Amino acid sequence: MSQSDHSTAPLTIVGTGMAGVGLARAIRSRDGERPITLIGADSGDEYTKPLLSSAFAKRQTAQSLVMRDAVGLAATLRARVRTHTTVDAIETDDHRLRIGAEVLPYGQLVLATGAAPWQPFEVASSLHGRIFQINDLDDYRRLRGVLDRHPGRQARIAIIGAGLVGCEFANDLHAGGHRIALIAPETTPLSRLLPPPLGRALGEAFAEAGILGYFERQVSALHDNGEGVTLVLDDGEALEADLVLVATGLRPRTALAEVAGLAVSPAGILTDRRLATSAPNVFALGDVACVDGLDAPAGGLSAMYVQPLQAAVKALAATLTGTPTEVAYGAWPVVVKTPLLPIVALPPREVPHHWRIEGEASDFSALAEDEGGRLLGFALTGRCVRRKVELARAAPPLLG
Repeated sequence: MSQSDHSTAPLTIVGTGMAGVGLARAIRSRDGERPITLIGADSGDEYTKPLLSSAFAKRQTAQSLVMRDAVGLAATLRARVRTHTTVDAIETDDHRLRIGAEVLPYGQLVLATGAAPWQPFEVASSLHGRIFQINDLDDYRRLRGVLDRHPGRQARIAIIGAGLVGCEFANDLHAGGHRIALIAPETTPLSRLLPPPLGRALGEAFAEAGILGYFERQVSALHDNGEGVTLVLDDGEALEADLVLVATGLRPRTALAEVAGLAVSPAGILTDRRLATSAPNVFALGDVACVDGLDAPAGGLSAMYVQPLQAAVKALAATLTGTPTEVAYGAWPVVVKTPLLPIVALPPREVPHHWRIEGEASDFSALAEDEGGRLLGFALTGRCVRRKVELARAAPPLLG
């Protein structure tokens, strides 16, 4: 099949999150006629995922976050949108998908299946209505529904994990009027984004606001106490909570690709700079994709954010409509949604020789540098976040 044939072949996108919907919209803007089918395991509502971790403070319901439901999305994109549908297998030799007993041919296939929350412990069935993870709108809807019915509307919420998701939800749920305990094995919050002095500043800002921090601790057991959850920590201390939010990280959803014989790694489905996988006419996009080996801990983290996703969507849309295009990622800082202490960070892709830290109180600039003093990345807190544009211009691109 020639490149021009590829650009008019029916396109199937597995995943109806920001990656899949964004790609369909970008392709439709370039080609008004190409048949497009989106397949999602959830409701297919279009929304902006990063808004989930700032919605409690704004008193936003799940429905208020929806920009279009699946019917409206299909009409807008002039595409077929299948919801609550699980793809069971990809048969790459025959260019088709298996969905139960159904066989669905594809011309080109894009896997935009995202990443799933990782839960490091088993949860008893009696606790299923009190243990939550938030990775999509349906998750938010469930948690919001429980909190809205909570007596007094103020709940004790234990958050396990002090990475980006844990810290953003700690700040947001606190602003929404709830009592928060943050539990993590690291010495400071946001340890993958911030060097220790800046992490301590965030921990102090949380503590001053009333968020309880339990650092260098892990949860060894969860018990149903009849009215809520008892969390037993590894030092024997017990905490009482009405609900538990588990924010212990994400894992790319690679199982479908792996069974189909595609090359994968712990960082995701392996692709080249054109987002092509190891199988002909199969591409990967978004959190599930490991692009050109960009799987270093810091680099992989950066590649999961909105701006790199938008760059990948633009490049892949061009490729799939007949103009082969390699993706490039710029030096795009991450703005962390923690109003208690503003934070902006650009994690270095390589391990820095040292961090040069300047500032005092909660206002810090931390510059990651190599042996020669070359800037590799940075982290900023408080009033120093105003330096983000200046430093981003001086930093190397994530994937040039």
